[in-house]
Amino acid sequence: MLEGPPGTSKSTMLRAITANWGVPFVLVEGNAELTPARLVGHHNPARVLREDYSPDNFVPGPLVESMQSGGFLYIEELNRAPEDTLNVLLAAMAEREVAVPRVGLITALPTFRVLASMNPFDDVGTARISDSVYDRWCRLAIGYQDGAEEADIVAVRTGSVDAALVADAVALTRATRSHPDLRRGSSVRGAIDLAAIAVELEGLGSYDGDRPRRILDAALLALSARIGVDEAADTTPEAVITQIWEDHFFSRPGGPRRDPTASTSTTP
Repeated sequence: MLEGPPGTSKSTMLRAITANWGVPFVLVEGNAELTPARLVGHHNPARVLREDYSPDNFVPGPLVESMQSGGFLYIEELNRAPEDTLNVLLAAMAEREVAVPRVGLITALPTFRVLASMNPFDDVGTARISDSVYDRWCRLAIGYQDGAEEADIVAVRTGSVDAALVADAVALTRATRSHPDLRRGSSVRGAIDLAAIAVELEGLGSYDGDRPRRILDAALLALSARIGVDEAADTTPEAVITQIWEDHFFSRPGGPRRDPTASTSTTP
């Protein structure tokens, strides 16, 4: 069980591990529509009408597929899946086998693993996981990368060679995680989009060398949907981002001072 906020490279790490081992990676999104039949598999209805039920017309679901191929079954947002679906995993995890009606007993290959992720910050649409399911997991808490690692990620994902832009994007994004008016900050995905948008805005030629203003417009686009304002705070995402931007560019010792009458409109 990988528990951590979005954008902390949970899926990326697992894909890298399976690629290194040479085993399949099977991704399943946990949600209310993930029924036991969708997880295990089903018989082809058309063939059942012609041939009746048989192992030959069974269509494997992600669980059976990963067991038979010895791959990693990765369930994203485990606590969004229905409880009866999670119970199907118990035998597969404890006994490494699952009984499929009219097919028989499916036994997993040695490299088969069941992994899952949970977002501890978001409880909308989630359900409580039973102790019997929790008892099958080994939990690994994953946090955000440090600043240097996030800068490397942004540079690789955007291809940017502008170290100053990458540093600004990372600093603004990381500041959202500790702002007192926010209950949720942005992951490194926000910094990636911020840097990419800033490059595109520069190409418009509408900023007359006003680099801070260009980065503000990019930050408003990249971060406003990724942050969550605390219910008790009388502010908006745009106001918080603008404040973080001002603190970053105009409150550093020796840095430039911003004209308080300057406009912060997002229109270039």
